[in-house]
Amino acid sequence: MFIFYGGLFFALFLRILYIQATGQVEGEELKARAAALYQKEAVLTAERGKILDRNGNIIAEDTLSYRLIAVVNPAATTNKEKPQHVVDPEETAKVLAKYIAMDESEIYKILTKRRPDGRYYYQVEFGAAGRGISHEVKTKIENEKLPGIKFVSDTKRYYPNGVFASHLIGFTQREKKGDGTFISVGKMGLELTYNKQLTGQNGKIEYESDAYHYLIPNREKMVQPAKNGNNIYLTIDKTIQNFLEDAMTKVHKEYNPEAMVGIVADAKTGEILAMSQRPTFNPETREGLENNWLNYVIQEVIEPGSTMKTFTLAAAIESGHWNPNATYQSGAYKVLDRTIRDHNTYGWGRITYLEGFQRSSNTAMANLLEIMGNDTFMKYLNAFGFGQKTGIDLPGEVTGTILTRYPINYVTTSFGQGSTVTPIQLVQAMTAITNDGVMMQPYVIDKIVDSTTGKVIEEHKPKEKGKPISASTAKQVREILASTVTSEVGTARNYKIDGYEVAGKTGTAQIPNPNGKGYLYGKNNYLYSFLGMAPADNPRLIVYVAVKRPKLKDTEVGSEPVAKVFNPVMENSLKYLNIDPEDVKPVETVKIRNYIGKNAVNIQHELESQGLKPIVIGEGGEITDQYPKEGIALLKNNLVFLKTDGVVTLPSFENWSLRNLLIYKAMSGINIEIVGEGYVESQSVTENTVISDSSPVVVKLKTPEESFVQTSEETEEELPQD
Repeated sequence: MFIFYGGLFFALFLRILYIQATGQVEGEELKARAAALYQKEAVLTAERGKILDRNGNIIAEDTLSYRLIAVVNPAATTNKEKPQHVVDPEETAKVLAKYIAMDESEIYKILTKRRPDGRYYYQVEFGAAGRGISHEVKTKIENEKLPGIKFVSDTKRYYPNGVFASHLIGFTQREKKGDGTFISVGKMGLELTYNKQLTGQNGKIEYESDAYHYLIPNREKMVQPAKNGNNIYLTIDKTIQNFLEDAMTKVHKEYNPEAMVGIVADAKTGEILAMSQRPTFNPETREGLENNWLNYVIQEVIEPGSTMKTFTLAAAIESGHWNPNATYQSGAYKVLDRTIRDHNTYGWGRITYLEGFQRSSNTAMANLLEIMGNDTFMKYLNAFGFGQKTGIDLPGEVTGTILTRYPINYVTTSFGQGSTVTPIQLVQAMTAITNDGVMMQPYVIDKIVDSTTGKVIEEHKPKEKGKPISASTAKQVREILASTVTSEVGTARNYKIDGYEVAGKTGTAQIPNPNGKGYLYGKNNYLYSFLGMAPADNPRLIVYVAVKRPKLKDTEVGSEPVAKVFNPVMENSLKYLNIDPEDVKPVETVKIRNYIGKNAVNIQHELESQGLKPIVIGEGGEITDQYPKEGIALLKNNLVFLKTDGVVTLPSFENWSLRNLLIYKAMSGINIEIVGEGYVESQSVTENTVISDSSPVVVKLKTPEESFVQTSEETEEELPQD
């Protein structure tokens, strides 16, 4: 027995010695096995970079969302009184179908799915329908108290403005990586073009845990932080973009055109302040996208119609071939065996060239071309950038074609038919008219910024593209363009705006027949447009609007749907930019005093009598802080925040702006969770509730149909720090 047990002990000793020496058991590394059991790794998810407007307003960002999970294994339940798995798949499927985009039958199949060997899965998910769940929907599902239904925090790409420069911004889709994590990938627009810059790099955390997955104390943790994507600031102005979207939506609904394009540009720098088109889509839901993936502004060519006459006129003036008081015979102009006619077919008799331009006479342009010659005309069209890419910082730009094969091509090009251009080329060329002869390259990217350090990685500046005409020629063209709006015979009379002098040129372009034979006819088969600027003497904005094949009433003309976009967009944008109209009325303001140390009730009455809305934060009594600070001038109906000691009673946030909500959050210290952007639509805790704990108050905002609200000097003051 001694020898037997001694032998076993000796054999065990040799085995232990061998394991210590080699670190292996049956060919498997023990160190690796231990690491697999106890060394854990968690992914630190990187956020995709934000896309923001020129003022830092969010256009696209990653935001908190939730992923829906169903625990289906009965083993998860240890107490039958409190089930932790899906007990009734049929009822659960019926309820979930009310909240997620999946049929009840499909949900039921997922909930009852089994492994190939018949065993239960522990938990199941619901694909795209179960991802990106909002806080609101999550709360509604939780209120149904469905056993086994769980939520995991997730992120999703959030587009808070809905339909908003959608073909420019694009969208992302969530794609699953090899390690099981999901990532947002750009599929269109800037999201696709700048996908590399926007995509961050995930980090990780490594740690050791025990057999029960608890972190082992005093063990080293290795953290590799996530690197968030870069932020992209656009030249787009959110407020002006909203003006454009709102006007285009109304006109699209009223006239049901085949297509629309709208652009607003800074007349001095070439910065694009707004850009949109119809049909369009909602990047949040992809509704309306279908097969319409082209950005019409840079990827669609058009025959420009009479807007091209602006540049024919500029070429004639600059080359010394313009005499506004000289006369010509309107109505018809012959080119070999072809006859060019004016839009009323018979003309207006013998009239001056100035009147011919105001009436948008085709034959006036044909006669001007004959005077200055084809080579001179082509020289200036080339200088204005037609037939070439503008170089805008967007992919896929096309050039259009200036036809020169036959003599008739030069003539038709002079009044905008036959040759093709892009809308962005028209805007670029117009900057030479608005900017005293200096043509500016259009651009949409302001800067790209490292989201961690704030360092500017790439910055775009205004860029001159040449000087096709002199300052004196540009001034003369502006004056003539203004006369098309003010003259009794002008074609642009519908584009008058009270208080501002508008200058511009209308366009009525024929549309090629899809069968390749000639052009479509009938007043509902034209591309109606207007390329305008304001104020005419010193332009600040260029606005181009084109409406293709609108459904006009018998009494309507083509300029009406175009004007219903151009006029409100131009007027509201000029006012928003504080460009004073000719007839300015003074606005009454109230200057804020220093209220700290004074009684809140007395100051409340004082502010209310002045037309302001005081918001007391606390129980009242002595005021300890205020916003805005002393010296700020406010318009009537603005909020004034007065901080006092004591518990806080929640006010009604209805129709509050995001800015005012952030001010209140910072001054009150209340845990307010803000969902969305724009103006307050609802709040999870009713007004007059005393806030006694740190539970979050969820406030939902929505984007208004028109976000222009006249602001005061308080916008210059920094928000209080939260």
